[in-house]
Amino acid sequence: MVLRKPSLSRSLPLSAAVLACGMLFSLSAAARITCCEVDGKRFCGDPAPQQCLNKAKKVFERGVAKEVDAPLTAEQRAAREAEDARKKEEERKAAEQARRDRALMASYSSVKEIDAARKRAITEIRRNATQAQNRLDAALKKQKALEQEKEFYQKKPLPAALTSQIQDNEAEIAAQQKALQDKDADIAAINARFDDDKERYQRLSGRK
Repeated sequence: MVLRKPSLSRSLPLSAAVLACGMLFSLSAAARITCCEVDGKRFCGDPAPQQCLNKAKKVFERGVAKEVDAPLTAEQRAAREAEDARKKEEERKAAEQARRDRALMASYSSVKEIDAARKRAITEIRRNATQAQNRLDAALKKQKALEQEKEFYQKKPLPAALTSQIQDNEAEIAAQQKALQDKDADIAAINARFDDDKERYQRLSGRK
């Protein structure tokens, strides 16, 4: 007598599906049975019942049961992608911070070395600032001389050469004023960076 595999091509309600699935497992280990619940009813079949499309389901294959989540909606996919991107960014930041911490601990052996490095960096900037201040003082002095020279031409056009000198000197004054502002900003940035380095070094090393 030859036993035939029951046909499950159509969906079955719970009691019949469970019985059919049990018969199928006993007759064919290669069967792939898909079951799902819709509105409180369970449907099982091979192939998967139409009711199981786009639903969470349980798949039985070779005697092993596997849970399969329902396909994500467009909104759910977007939310998951955003969450994955956020986690990757957090991991990148954590790795970068760990790298910076290792570099910091390799660069200094004490808080005093950090303070000395800060002092050297600021000293170099102030040296450059002094040069800019000297150039600014010279340009301001020249500006007074040019203004006095302009008084001779109150009733006639200024010579082209004098006009050019005045314009060049004004540009020099503006450039050196900006250079001094930039140096002040550089010193503030260096102080902030070394304050952060010092705080992290003390936290990582336990030294004051």
